[in-house]
Amino acid sequence: MTIERDDLEYLLHRISKGDQRAFALLYRLTSAKLFGLILRICRDRGLAEDVLQDTCVRIWRNAPLYSAQSGRPITWMAAIARHAAIDALRSRNVRDARLTDGDDAQLAAVPDLVGGAVDPMDREALRRCLGQLDAEQRDCVLLAYHEGLSREELAERFTRPVGTIKTWLHRALNQLKSCLGAT
Repeated sequence: MTIERDDLEYLLHRISKGDQRAFALLYRLTSAKLFGLILRICRDRGLAEDVLQDTCVRIWRNAPLYSAQSGRPITWMAAIARHAAIDALRSRNVRDARLTDGDDAQLAAVPDLVGGAVDPMDREALRRCLGQLDAEQRDCVLLAYHEGLSREELAERFTRPVGTIKTWLHRALNQLKSCLGAT
């Protein structure tokens, strides 16, 4: 079943008016996709189920704020889901372990820009390029872009000033861009 933008916009409009049937239909149409996104971030099925419920509550409450001019409805809902998942991770302090050089599980879970899995060839190129970075900078990039840590959280974690973290991220991303462009 293909979900059309107009259908989701209509459902969000109805939800903003308190229509519970529209919400039930929106849930049936989008919950699997949102759950997949949340699960990739949380990597814990139980937590992901809780976050999906929280996401649905947030969508219900914020439906009046959705505007078709601001983008696609599924993108708006995915942003809510992503923020809810990151909030849940932060509150549970799930990210205690440092990343390691060849951590296949971390790289396998890195999502691409459209929300699917990274192509195995691209993953290998990414692994190779990440391996060329300084260990702390590599960990910093992965924690920022995979785990969703803010610059402030990274600064606290690495006991460095926020400006240093910003510089690390900037330089590391430039190195990655250059390396990946050469592959």
